[in-house]
Amino acid sequence: MAILGTLLKKGVHLREMMEQEYTSPFDLQKKELKELLMEASNTEFGKYYNFKDILNAFRKGEKEFHKVFRQNIPIHTYNKMYSDWWKLSLKGIKNVTWPGRTKYFALSSGTSESASKHIPVTKGMTKAIQRTSLRQILTLSKYDLPADFFTAGILMLGGSTHLNKKGSYFDGDLSGIQAARLPFWFQHFYKPGKKIAKTRNWDNKLNEITRKAKDWDIGIIVGVPAWIQILMEKIIAHYKVDNIHEVWPNLQVYVHGGVSFDPYRKGFEKLLGRPIHYIETYLASEGFIGFQAYPNRRSMRIVLNNGIFYEFVPFEDKNFDTNGDIKPDAEALTIGEVEEGKEYALLLSTCAGAWRYLIGDVVKFTSLEDSEIVITGRTKHFLSLCGEHLSVENMNKALELSCEELNITAPEFTVAGIPHGTLFAHHWYIGSDDKVDTKILRDKIDSHLKVINDDYATERSAALKDVYVDVLPVQTFYDWMQSKGKIGGQNKFPRVLKGAQLEDWKSFLATR
Repeated sequence: MAILGTLLKKGVHLREMMEQEYTSPFDLQKKELKELLMEASNTEFGKYYNFKDILNAFRKGEKEFHKVFRQNIPIHTYNKMYSDWWKLSLKGIKNVTWPGRTKYFALSSGTSESASKHIPVTKGMTKAIQRTSLRQILTLSKYDLPADFFTAGILMLGGSTHLNKKGSYFDGDLSGIQAARLPFWFQHFYKPGKKIAKTRNWDNKLNEITRKAKDWDIGIIVGVPAWIQILMEKIIAHYKVDNIHEVWPNLQVYVHGGVSFDPYRKGFEKLLGRPIHYIETYLASEGFIGFQAYPNRRSMRIVLNNGIFYEFVPFEDKNFDTNGDIKPDAEALTIGEVEEGKEYALLLSTCAGAWRYLIGDVVKFTSLEDSEIVITGRTKHFLSLCGEHLSVENMNKALELSCEELNITAPEFTVAGIPHGTLFAHHWYIGSDDKVDTKILRDKIDSHLKVINDDYATERSAALKDVYVDVLPVQTFYDWMQSKGKIGGQNKFPRVLKGAQLEDWKSFLATR
């Protein structure tokens, strides 16, 4: 049974895809917000913030609805959303920020917090994520793929589907929550299957998948790059083969997200017998925001008609302080007001009861016509000690270019801003198992950053006095993650370390 054929026979959500294709982004989003507000108007949140007044504004001027929406509802960080509202949902109280009782919460630490966040996952959000997943699968018809591929399975390497029971609710990794609720017809294609998916111990899960790998015909793999690479290495070593295609000859597609794939690309290619397609997704605990809609485009189309209303806050000093915290009076734009090439922090209002919620990611539009974006970093994952305005996108590119020139792989890295006398410096920690001359690598990274980022170049001749590079075994990064209880699933190593997290990392290195 071929997966695309199954979907096309069911006519799965072709209408929604066509609607986004032939409707203006602004009109889609205006309709989406109206539906969200109507659905939640009788919740405690909706009553408190007077959703009915906002809904009345939809009958007035073209942009009046967003003006009243902004005036009535403040911007919410996770801490504000949790302390004011979501903690009530965790106690089993109904109709807090979304109708009904929320039974599932995704545990998410992002990459910047030490304590786990509890993000509500409603029935509506579960269905919305499934719909967007199917829309992405349908885009495979645009790729040049052999017929055998469409009968192969999909390996989804995520958190355990055995969720934690906590009184009136369950919590766990979003990938585990979603995998436990896959549509019946999809289970034919899904690997590693229900039994292995329930395994909580990450090493045991990888070992079980490795033992079963030869029995499966896998065409698509889905997961965070670091853990997928570790799994492929284990399978290749276990079966004593040269590459993963000797085990999975129909493997054609890798679906990834959550972190830039560029640092992992060279390491992946060493594990493959032939080239495959890399497809990026933007799936967060708060919702499925976008996916790569076209081959050979390194950008993602935002999904505009599936349970999420977006606002875009220009990522500028007037809207964010030096710590990356958003200011209460920050300017927020609709999709009809954004510009290509500018960076924006995302605010989400969703069918899971998030309202004007700062997700923490920073994006840049590459195409307004197609509503396509790239993720450039996070609001707190940038360095601007003295005006260098260095983004994670800048860091990824500089390291990628340096590794290409030195013919090395460096799948993990993190950067810290540190004092240098009365001025400043950057300290890079780079994970590579290759032989590396740290001075040459340091000079290449520094040189590339000066070309990529004019502000960085200016400050390197002023207040940013030096750049330090330490090269560490890749396993060091994973060991630190394991010491934090963040191994596997959707966990990623933070690309920028600050404050207590930096001190913890330095203490960890001192013990090795």
